[in-house]
Amino acid sequence: MENRYNHQQCDDQIRQLWQSNQTYRQHNPAFKAFTIDTPPPTVSGSLHIGHIFSYTQTDIIARYKRMTGHNVFYPFGFDCNGLATERFVEKKHNTNASKIGREKFIDLCLSTTQDMKIKFVALWRTMGLSAELEHTYSTISKDVQKIAQESFIELVKKDYAYIKNEPALYCTQCRTTVAQAELDDLEQTTTFNDIQFQSADGQTLIIATTRPELLPSCVAILYHPADDRYKKLAGTQAIVPIFGRDVPILADETVLPEKGTGLVMVCTFGDKTDIEWYKKHKLPYLPSIDLNGKFVPTIAELAGLTVPDARKKMIELLKEKNLLLSQKQIQNSVNVHERCKQVIEYAILPQWFMKVVENAPEFLKAADSINWYPKHMKSRFVDWVKNLSWDWCISRQRVYGIPFPVWYCNDCNEILLADVKDLPIDPQQTPYGRPCTKCNGTNIRAEKDVMDTWNTSSLTPYICKQLYGNDETSPFSSTDFIPMSMRPQAHDIIRTWAFYTIVKSWMHQKEIPWNDIVISGYVLSENKEKISKSKDNAPIDPEKLLVQYAPDAVRFWTASGTLGQDIAFSPEQIMIGQKLLTKLWNALKFVHINLEGQDVPTARPQNLGIINQWMIDQMQLSLTSYHAYFEKHEFSLALQSVEKVFWNDFCDNYIEIVKDQFFNPANYSAEEMQATRWTMQQTGFTLLQLYAPYLPHITEYLYQHIFLKTDGASSIHLTQLPQAASIHAENQKHMQLILHIISQVRKLKTSEQLSLKTELTSLIISSATQAQITVLKQQENILKGVCKATKIIFSAQQHEPGLLQEGDTWRASVTTEE
Repeated sequence: MENRYNHQQCDDQIRQLWQSNQTYRQHNPAFKAFTIDTPPPTVSGSLHIGHIFSYTQTDIIARYKRMTGHNVFYPFGFDCNGLATERFVEKKHNTNASKIGREKFIDLCLSTTQDMKIKFVALWRTMGLSAELEHTYSTISKDVQKIAQESFIELVKKDYAYIKNEPALYCTQCRTTVAQAELDDLEQTTTFNDIQFQSADGQTLIIATTRPELLPSCVAILYHPADDRYKKLAGTQAIVPIFGRDVPILADETVLPEKGTGLVMVCTFGDKTDIEWYKKHKLPYLPSIDLNGKFVPTIAELAGLTVPDARKKMIELLKEKNLLLSQKQIQNSVNVHERCKQVIEYAILPQWFMKVVENAPEFLKAADSINWYPKHMKSRFVDWVKNLSWDWCISRQRVYGIPFPVWYCNDCNEILLADVKDLPIDPQQTPYGRPCTKCNGTNIRAEKDVMDTWNTSSLTPYICKQLYGNDETSPFSSTDFIPMSMRPQAHDIIRTWAFYTIVKSWMHQKEIPWNDIVISGYVLSENKEKISKSKDNAPIDPEKLLVQYAPDAVRFWTASGTLGQDIAFSPEQIMIGQKLLTKLWNALKFVHINLEGQDVPTARPQNLGIINQWMIDQMQLSLTSYHAYFEKHEFSLALQSVEKVFWNDFCDNYIEIVKDQFFNPANYSAEEMQATRWTMQQTGFTLLQLYAPYLPHITEYLYQHIFLKTDGASSIHLTQLPQAASIHAENQKHMQLILHIISQVRKLKTSEQLSLKTELTSLIISSATQAQITVLKQQENILKGVCKATKIIFSAQQHEPGLLQEGDTWRASVTTEE
């Protein structure tokens, strides 16, 4: 072994070893399957340290399972389709589909994402991820397109998917409809405007609104039926200011009399409530804003203006006509698209939807059957489902995505689905090829929208199932793979990825998608914001991070994060990880030096002695906590249990205590030496196993150089962690007495600023009972060695603890009393 740990050299050797041996694809037929629904990262730019954080935590769990009797299926995917990727390609290549054509743009997206995937894999390998990186999937591959299209066809036939010319949430910047789960709430300061309307008989009506620019879309005025101020207006008309149109005045019990003036205008559409009133009262549709976010040409006063500009213009027009009575600043919450932060508008388009609102109770039942880690994260899912108000819109008006396998008959409006045997298919490139099944007509058009990327990502258990079986059998034909064992993911996508996956599994097979869902937190920037690609707020790139620090040290930082909790990026914690690597190397180097060439017993010696038995028992206590925490996926708490036994017990106490046996072997019997060698080998090996999920590179390197010949497994990551055994309670008491004596001597020397190696001419141990003296005499040589005492005097009398200097020599007195 080298004198010092050079992580660049050692880690590269180990990664080559793993790849050449296909370490993480080896399975034991006697083991249970543990399947992981790994989150596919979006291929829309470089990875950031937030990815390093969450994916490493998943890898830690996977490695633990592999070492505890499980065949781990740990596939890896890449989310290569959808709006994020399309925007990334447009920006990277300064082009779009309108410039180079649909087919060329799709090809450009495919080639760009392929290049990015290679970079992603290289980074994951450097981090030591044990996923099957040779066995990956892409959410835009032909195999996955087939799965997504087959799923869609099946759910249409089951009446869970439907198309409707329906008001939908629309992002005018991304130029596509979006789902409710893709919205964020934005608190903003806006203006409440009191605007003067008139009734048909000339009465002044005052209506307060934050969106005066929607006056050209006003289709009704509403009041509460119990509001005495306006009952007399029932059945009459109001005149819309500036535009002079008559609109009906209607009663509606959902109007809040105390809000504003108690009158509210209905526009198509300003918010979700407008849509509800539009449907309820069967009002006309008068759109003002086009799909580009500009006002339509038919509204001469505002034509071509953006929404903010149109609002300013409308305020000017109202002031000119003395129709703006007052204004006040208020705080208002609006919906914005989570990706671009554009305020959401509404548009009526033919859209495909999934029936989630009416089936919400079933999704809540499914959540009850899943184990949530941490438990409180389930409440986020429950709150989301209970507040669903829109069905899931899965149509997107984009180019790069999975096509709907659908055509429509222009003569009778029949929906024409592709045959499953023809999937995957792009209707814009492949004609329907036969007459309409309803009217026998041939005037058929292709669906031009593509599927929401979540519509594909929600099928990852089925994508993984097909990978696992390595065949083309329909993944929906049986439930032999689902539920999977575990879904790891961040808490911000509970309402999207977790929810949609539960939806799809229930719709297809009335099954939960996984047994456990393990929720990670964010990595926070210096401003306490989530680190993300869109915000470009990462303090350091992963590539630079892994040049500056050993990957295992970075993994140590990720493991310090509490499950489900956000964490700040911490170079200080990474440095602690670096120091741990050095300490582990040095400790195991000591083991290696003192065991190499020695005849270490293969069987447990009959009498280990107090100190060796104590070290074995401390390992058992650590194993008990370690396994208990990992069963709850609490990897950070499991790491703490390892840290305690390594630093406090093994390094600070055990090695320091037994050093004298190796430095002065003549003072000890052959049996004592063999017991210590066996114990050191057992505990050193077990410590490496305990650290292996967290620090895979250095533990593998040390295993290959120290324990490979004796254990026989090709990798430490294929060895099996022992289960905890019972401990010897009486021996623990004896060892506490020994540690108490050693601790006092150390403190006395430190108080006098003496080296711990300072020799003592004598050590008096006072206030000792006969039973204590018996125990201590059994370990007299060890005590002399660790305390550097020439002789030890045992006394039942009480002596004042302390150090006494006699010329150039020292003697010490300690007590057995706590």
